[in-house]
Amino acid sequence: MNVFRFAGDMTHLMSVLVLLLKIHTIKSCAGISLKTQELYALVFITRYLDIFTDFISLYNTVMKMIFLGSSFSIVWYMRRHKIVRRSYDKDQDTFRYGFLVLPCLLLALLINERFTLKEVMWAFSLYLEAVAILPQLVLLQRTRNIDNLTGQYVFLLGAYRAFYILNWIYRYFTEPHYVHWITWISGLVQTLLYADFFYYYLNSWKNNVKLQLPA
Repeated sequence: MNVFRFAGDMTHLMSVLVLLLKIHTIKSCAGISLKTQELYALVFITRYLDIFTDFISLYNTVMKMIFLGSSFSIVWYMRRHKIVRRSYDKDQDTFRYGFLVLPCLLLALLINERFTLKEVMWAFSLYLEAVAILPQLVLLQRTRNIDNLTGQYVFLLGAYRAFYILNWIYRYFTEPHYVHWITWISGLVQTLLYADFFYYYLNSWKNNVKLQLPA
């Protein structure tokens, strides 16, 4: 644990809390992609297969349970809650995430650290997390109606990964033999996907205008 990883974890947690705050208090999921939320739920399910078998620390276990529980809650709200689900823009959220899941699974079967179920699923979760935000970004470009909480949610998600990159750089220079190419490349791809959003988000914040993405 170092300050960069802790900042990344807290930023990730804040992104989830912002989204849950929007859904629970406003009773709206407008501008939120259910496809992306289901992809994140799949990411956490496949990444945390060891939650009941390998104990690392109380902090680690609690964070895993929070992300699993929050992902399931968000998907449930968007699919089942009688008020929240009415605000879901199904007609605009049409990204075919099969085009993301299948290539990531094939890549995990080919490129992994060890060919075991846990390691293949861990690699799959990294590859899938790198591109899981795509349905959300496409939805925001289509609707061009980005409220403050949705913008903050996406920004915090991108910031979480940026902090993790700083964590990897710090560990590379402070820990001997610290090399994880799968994690590094996946994280870099994920961060690059946010670059365009970061530009428009910071520009709107600087000029105090409503956030809009180009169509």
